[in-house]
Amino acid sequence: MNKNFEKLKPYLEKAMAFETARNLFEWDDQTQAPIEAADYTSKVNGILADEYMKSLINDDVRSILKKLQDDKEQESLSDTEKAIIKELKKTYDQLESIPPKEYREFNELTLVSNRKWAKARKDNNYDDFAPYLEKIIQYKKKFAKYRVKKNQKPYEVLLSDFDECFEIQDLDLFFHKIKEEIIPLLKEISKKADTIDKSYNYLNYDIDKQREFCRYLCGYIGFDFNRGVIGESAHPFTLQLHNHDVRITDRYIEDNLESAMFSIIHEAGHALYEMNIDDSLTQTLVGGGASMGMHESQSRFFENIIGRSKEFWEPIYSKLVDTYPDNLKNISLDHFINGINKAAPSLIRTEADELSYPIHIIIRYEIEKMIFDNEVSIKELPEVWNKKYQDYMGITPPDDAQGILQDTHWSYGEFGYFPSYAIGSAVASQIHAHMKDIMPFDEYLKGGNLTPIREYLRDSIHKYGATKNTNQILKDVTGEEFNADYYVKYLKDKYTKLYNLEVEK
Repeated sequence: MNKNFEKLKPYLEKAMAFETARNLFEWDDQTQAPIEAADYTSKVNGILADEYMKSLINDDVRSILKKLQDDKEQESLSDTEKAIIKELKKTYDQLESIPPKEYREFNELTLVSNRKWAKARKDNNYDDFAPYLEKIIQYKKKFAKYRVKKNQKPYEVLLSDFDECFEIQDLDLFFHKIKEEIIPLLKEISKKADTIDKSYNYLNYDIDKQREFCRYLCGYIGFDFNRGVIGESAHPFTLQLHNHDVRITDRYIEDNLESAMFSIIHEAGHALYEMNIDDSLTQTLVGGGASMGMHESQSRFFENIIGRSKEFWEPIYSKLVDTYPDNLKNISLDHFINGINKAAPSLIRTEADELSYPIHIIIRYEIEKMIFDNEVSIKELPEVWNKKYQDYMGITPPDDAQGILQDTHWSYGEFGYFPSYAIGSAVASQIHAHMKDIMPFDEYLKGGNLTPIREYLRDSIHKYGATKNTNQILKDVTGEEFNADYYVKYLKDKYTKLYNLEVEK
């Protein structure tokens, strides 16, 4: 091992330990901590964040990092070590630009603001959350300003934190294509909404039975319960300490069968990615997913491309019927498949069908751009949100709980994250098209054999962690970089067939 890299390792390991501790506090805060804990636990989070920053931003690390960027030094580094140095330089530049006092204050604020968001959503009271959101946005604007380069917009800085391959111009083109191709299709399908019945979905489904069936689904997909656990939270999420400790959560709604099932499949997709990262990478700076776009591609791949297919449910639908015989005994597999794929304009992103889902993301993306271009005030956000839902979906949220307050992301300052969901959906379609060319994909699902699919994803994507970016992985796997045409084709083919629409000539 390179001598300078060896000198760097203790600092990286210390930073990793502080980051792991912070993740543990986040897990506990969202799953088990008492409601009044946040104001006090936030101080602990702030101290840990401060120590994490100090472990990396110091004269020793600065000196070693500078040496390791020398061309001669680079020649003696392994590919993994080069990837770690690249990631460290990115992290170092980001952290060094932020005054330590502000970094600590921000990390204290996010833990409190998330609790305030959860209560505000429950109480349907945006005004209670607005002051905390305003503080979060002020910090994010300052942090982006510290890092912004010449001719770069502040929002672009935040986008790069989640996927370095997509700038504003890339996303504008991508979302323009979605608007042009998908919104008209959604409007056409909305006229035929009554042709698919899914009233069965809104009957009462015992919560304990939902937990039991979702655990079964998780294991069926490949989640390793020796290296992972399932908890419950207001908003489902995945968190990893390392590849042998991956934690996911779910949320159960008594009168919505689909909600918990597809949330758990989604989070299990994230978890499989983390569990399959190579042991040599875990607990390093490249020991997570390549990007949030690539991460979301794996969760959306399992949730939608696999989880909403008839082939996936053929071997296991009878088990679902046996779990809820009174509700589902007269619901055939075809009826069920049509139901879980029914498309219609909707208010809640996490409950949205595949076709309308990217429209939810476009709305958030456009609002985030407005926020960081100083085009909208905190007070105006609910009105802007509601207007965009009316313009794009033809529906208006009846209250803020179903509108501006529905997502947890902004309470943590995760501006720039939302586009990753749409990028992920498109990447999943591109990977799916390739996999169907090289393996009997549907036959594996019909036979209840997900192992070859999981192994291919592990060997082609997961094991590399963050040593490659989104476009590098796509080029290696499919032979081309990001191409949204696969996503558009996937959606148009699927929903044209589902609703018996006339095929364009």
